[in-house]
Amino acid sequence: MKRSQINQIIRDMEQLAQKHGFALPPFCHLTPEEWNTKNHEYDEIRDNMLGWDITDYGLGDFEKVGFALITLRNGNQNNPKYKKVYAEKLLMLREGQHSPMHFHWTKSEDIINRGGGTLIIHLYNDDGQKGLADTDVLVNADGHSYYVPAGTGVELRPGESITLWPHQYHDFDVAPGTGDVLIGEVSMCNDDNTDNCFYENVGRFPEIEEDEAPYRLLCNEYPPAK
Repeated sequence: MKRSQINQIIRDMEQLAQKHGFALPPFCHLTPEEWNTKNHEYDEIRDNMLGWDITDYGLGDFEKVGFALITLRNGNQNNPKYKKVYAEKLLMLREGQHSPMHFHWTKSEDIINRGGGTLIIHLYNDDGQKGLADTDVLVNADGHSYYVPAGTGVELRPGESITLWPHQYHDFDVAPGTGDVLIGEVSMCNDDNTDNCFYENVGRFPEIEEDEAPYRLLCNEYPPAK
């Protein structure tokens, strides 16, 4: 991805969050120059990859396949220094954009429509061999539990949520004509390096072409403490 594209996506997500009344934490507004002055008092952000995260899944077509997200808080199962057992993210999915099918090995999560269009999540069970099982899938949505056939697209309108369990395949789309969606995620501790299992072979963090200076640093770009 080009840096100029990443910069614009971050600005767009800032505007979407503001539109729906979601105030971002101070570290989301730090400039690259400010990060160069931050010492070990900001290690929690560095170590747990808090902050901006833009991905095209290595496919080079963000407008069709991609996600913009912010990790707002996170623990760290690999570092006893950090005691949090939970995480929270904010995500932006544009109308016409898709996030690929995947499950998590250990993480359970609530996905919440925080505002905007209608989010569609297609559900499958893992067949035990990283494939899509042809079995009914349990839906836990805002206190209502029921089963749907494999591949069903569960719709979430603003304010609605769904709980996704380990080994429960899911993807993300937006209902046509409803507009971009601001998505919340409340979950167990998150480790994108080890806990994601994608159905198709995709990447996670993009290679970046530096065609302009970064507006914000991504969560895997922070300079070390001085």
